[in-house]
Amino acid sequence: MSGSPRISCVILCHNYGRYLDRAITSCLEQEPGNYSLHEVIVINDGSSDETEEVCLRHKGNIKVIRRNQQGFGQTLTDAFLVSTGDWVTPLDADDWFHPSKLRTCAEAITGETLFIEHWENVVDSNGNLMLKEPHPGGNTSTLAVHHDAALSLLPASNEIFFHALREAGRGVALRDPLTFYRVHPRSMTDRSTPGVSQDYRAEVCIAISDHLRAMRENPPGWATTRQLQKISWHFRTLAFGHRVESALQRKKRLSEMLLIPGMLMGTLRARDPIAAWRRSLSSTVAGRPLVRLTRGEGQQAHS
Repeated sequence: MSGSPRISCVILCHNYGRYLDRAITSCLEQEPGNYSLHEVIVINDGSSDETEEVCLRHKGNIKVIRRNQQGFGQTLTDAFLVSTGDWVTPLDADDWFHPSKLRTCAEAITGETLFIEHWENVVDSNGNLMLKEPHPGGNTSTLAVHHDAALSLLPASNEIFFHALREAGRGVALRDPLTFYRVHPRSMTDRSTPGVSQDYRAEVCIAISDHLRAMRENPPGWATTRQLQKISWHFRTLAFGHRVESALQRKKRLSEMLLIPGMLMGTLRARDPIAAWRRSLSSTVAGRPLVRLTRGEGQQAHS
């Protein structure tokens, strides 16, 4: 890419009007750097709260897409279909960016880079820090994705679809906490019911794996047919791991044991490190889930 990248900030909002002003402001008040803020777009996915009033307060500085509710997956997909920048930084409306987000991401862009992820500060519903130390990202608000590369992965039901670019060797991981990630009782995913979150993640990983397999007939510029095959098995292996964890949380011991061989096969075919399989095997033998369930604190389904 020649010249400074044009970056689109796209905010995904469904009934998060009470948080939206901070999200919009965090995009508009980014520090200058070797990039241009191409546009700030709010996708109002059928909100029935104060979202529209908040958008009107920023009239002239943002573009608003209004429509009936279509759900997170379609909204995430549309974030790339409606934006026109070289890069897209999606933002959940209940989160907000650090002022140095775009500048720092722009500094990490090279000719080979198509995907950037960074760390986050985890905050509560009032914006107060919940964890003393920054937390690894990978969720919606901690990404910057090359626009054209992302198009090849659409439709995307979850931001994990874009992790395929990282697995193809086209990603950069930054330890800078460039997003404030808000955890609150009205977040979308049920993290307190055993197995629910893990089952959801397994479904997403299977969908990505199937999508990558279908792409082998006409590979994109960022991956070869062989790479797509390997990455497809990587996500299928992750799905096995999530299902093992779900079975552990639900205390379905037989299901745990039956899934372990499939996870090993996928690990070998993806040529992934065997450490993750060993952890799942150890958890299965001990009967202890790897993921601690939380009560009263959701985490968004797309995280």
